[in-house]
Amino acid sequence: MSANCAFEVIGAAGPGFLHQLTGVIVRHGGDITSVQIMETRPLSRTYFEVEVADADALCNDLRALDVVTEVRPVNSMQKIYGKRIIIMGGGAQVGQVAIGAISEADRHNIRGEHISVDTIPLVGEKPLAEAVRAVARLPRAKALVLAGSLMGGEIEQAVRDVRAQGLLVVSLNMAGSVPDAADLVVTDPVQAGVMTVMAVADTAKFTIDKLKNRVF
Repeated sequence: MSANCAFEVIGAAGPGFLHQLTGVIVRHGGDITSVQIMETRPLSRTYFEVEVADADALCNDLRALDVVTEVRPVNSMQKIYGKRIIIMGGGAQVGQVAIGAISEADRHNIRGEHISVDTIPLVGEKPLAEAVRAVARLPRAKALVLAGSLMGGEIEQAVRDVRAQGLLVVSLNMAGSVPDAADLVVTDPVQAGVMTVMAVADTAKFTIDKLKNRVF
């Protein structure tokens, strides 16, 4: 029976380093669920999350490679940081949404959840649209909150794109077309942060699909 394990591999940087590591993982029947190259010079530090039957045997075989200096088993990012909520937009609105999200996440994390909150103040249609699309590529990202006074155009299409990939999008009640494209629209920024956390927390009895209203 396979189990999720996480480890960091440190070794000689250079062409073929990752290929040798993944070759060992394949031989153990491991399924790589996440990988991140954190440094490449002077040594390479690569983080893996792998579904594998025997994590100890896999780590021992990785240590046997000539290019590997050290293998460190660690707790997975899912276990430590859990689900991620991303808040982006104008600095003042982002800060207010973060107050609600962090306060609510603390309440659920005390009860065994793992929810983290990331923020980035951004302005401009193109930078925001690119950032929205990038959220779908972030590991463990479950929800995006758009906090601003005016968003539309390319940002609206980016919202529709990431929603189609399964990302929950919450918008403040603002000017522009983004609220029409979001899953949920909330006027009060603090409440927007609270409701977003409730929507992704397993310890909360709150489901957006069951709401009769979409705008609050």
